[in-house]
Amino acid sequence: MATSVFPRLAGGQRSDWLAVADTMLAGAQRHATEGRGRIVIPGPAGGYGTDVDGLEGFARVFLLAAFRIAGARGQGVDDLIAFFAQGVRTGVDPDATDRWVRMDEHAQAKVEAASIALALDLTREWIWDRFDERTRARVIAYLAPAVGDETYPPTNWVWFRIVVQTFLRSVGGPWSASDIAADLARHDSFVRADGWLSDGDERAFDHYVGWALHVYPVLWPRMTGAGELAGDRAAYDVARLDRFLLDAVHLVGGDGSPLLQGRSLIYRFAAAAPFWAGIIAGVPSTGTGRLRRTAGAIVDHFLTHGALDDDDLLTLGWHHEWPALAQSYSGPGSPYWAVKGLMGIMLPADHDAWAAPDEPLAVTEADDLRAVRAAGWIVSATCSDGIVRVVNHGTDKALPGARTADSPLYARVGYSTATAPLLDDLAWSDALEQSVALVDVAGRATHRTALEPLGATVHDGVGVAASASDVHLVDPAPTTHRHGAGLAGTVHPLGRMTVRSLVRGAWEVRIAEIDHVAAGVDLDAVRVRMGGWALASDEPTHATSTGAAEARADGRVSGIRALTPDATSRVTIRRGASPLGERAAVPVLTWDAAVGTPFAALIALSGDPVADRAEPRLEIEGAGLDAVAAITWPDGRRTRTPLTDSGAPRGAHRHSRARSGARHAIPKEQHA
Repeated sequence: MATSVFPRLAGGQRSDWLAVADTMLAGAQRHATEGRGRIVIPGPAGGYGTDVDGLEGFARVFLLAAFRIAGARGQGVDDLIAFFAQGVRTGVDPDATDRWVRMDEHAQAKVEAASIALALDLTREWIWDRFDERTRARVIAYLAPAVGDETYPPTNWVWFRIVVQTFLRSVGGPWSASDIAADLARHDSFVRADGWLSDGDERAFDHYVGWALHVYPVLWPRMTGAGELAGDRAAYDVARLDRFLLDAVHLVGGDGSPLLQGRSLIYRFAAAAPFWAGIIAGVPSTGTGRLRRTAGAIVDHFLTHGALDDDDLLTLGWHHEWPALAQSYSGPGSPYWAVKGLMGIMLPADHDAWAAPDEPLAVTEADDLRAVRAAGWIVSATCSDGIVRVVNHGTDKALPGARTADSPLYARVGYSTATAPLLDDLAWSDALEQSVALVDVAGRATHRTALEPLGATVHDGVGVAASASDVHLVDPAPTTHRHGAGLAGTVHPLGRMTVRSLVRGAWEVRIAEIDHVAAGVDLDAVRVRMGGWALASDEPTHATSTGAAEARADGRVSGIRALTPDATSRVTIRRGASPLGERAAVPVLTWDAAVGTPFAALIALSGDPVADRAEPRLEIEGAGLDAVAAITWPDGRRTRTPLTDSGAPRGAHRHSRARSGARHAIPKEQHA
């Protein structure tokens, strides 16, 4: 826990936000190099080396300083202005020992250049306008390689080129109208339903939707001269953000925790950024008081759980240092992308954002059940315990047809604000928690990437989602680069499965069916395995009974109960696999495999004891396209839900099925 004691930002004043920003700035500035061109946060070198680490540290902290300077209108922040102005002078000095890594030396410089350009634009009056001509020329020369560079990945990186070239244009540097037009068009290709965007062509729905793909379209039009480039598109971008925020406010837990899903989770309270973007853009559908409180609750969550260490530095981790959460590209300065979550301080003291009446977090007002169609998610939030759960049938960070191992960050069936996916080495090759898999005699489990989304919707108070997968074993190929996606390797097809989820409150009824097995697969040699939520703490407790298992920790319960016969139960304990606790407990069920037979379980994550509820029941009435799931839920309510009613075209769940009962040896491998 950091030595600094912070006021609560949720419901706090602007001065409270400034106190957090000033503490973070002071902590980071203590680790600047002599010329201030780099900020080298202590810790092992990142995957790209110490030179990149130093640039990353400076650029991201400079962005926070720019928010602070801009919000103060340059008043009372002379030391900040002088510090970062000197850092820029040194960074672009080709003879300085602590100069910045150039774009032609390492691609990561393209990312950091955007933060530098945005910061220089925000502080133009107090830093750029006071530079001598030589420094200005050097800054332009440093940024100019972005023009015409076609190597930017077709993801949220398109905004790094847009921002840099917009700044270059504003200071008389080189720029390309066709580059900007192409990048804006590429961004528009990411647009999906209901204000959601995918981070590239893959089914990549994660925090980048908010802290990048919705934030830059709000900040960019406010850059000098950008209005001439944006035209009328800003209205469309704001409309998409407005719709996205209607879902996003329901993805934050009652304790302020964002969803633990997707890559770059070490950026922590960057997850607050889209809520500030909504305030800055003036979105009409969600109140400023709710957006501000949601942003504050997220930052509070991390500050009260030790995200800043004793030296007031962000570490690689979630609540505290936990390096396994980082991707291979992350270094000690990487977590400072979190500063985006503080960007509200760029708004001056007299801005309406600070005067709006406070509003509560969405989850503290009422239960919520919704479908996020683009991501294939059912979101279920419960007011009583403040937990937000996502049941996932549309996100795997993969292109259709890909055959890789499942990424624990993307391809699990469930994510929540109270649990984390397992992230030890085994988690990347063996999907256990929140999974449905076939397991062979050697204990190897299948993967579902790339899954085939079959829709997500809400039907009569029940969330319904489904997906199908050509399930396969993967022998991962050696790699040193892990950017969040599932690992590639040698693939062994085992067959095809369809999985359906029916969600209500803390519960999910999960129904899995083997549609067919691959030629040569012996059904006697495989079992069906379902894993529940991974509950982590220093000492979780657990228990099993016939066809049921549960884990308990910190007042929460993760349970799984078979709704179809002949299941065996256990709880698997994994050490050092979760950022939320030393020991993670996963309730698990297994059945003997059979084609065309439904395997079903009630899976629960709750702040209330699950075992004390009434006995749940499932009856599947009818067959094929007319099948209906009649469920008696643990609270006694009975619902009847068509199994085809997942938002997909009627009969889509039968796509490319060819039932087979063949029983042979595991087939020879295929290469992905």
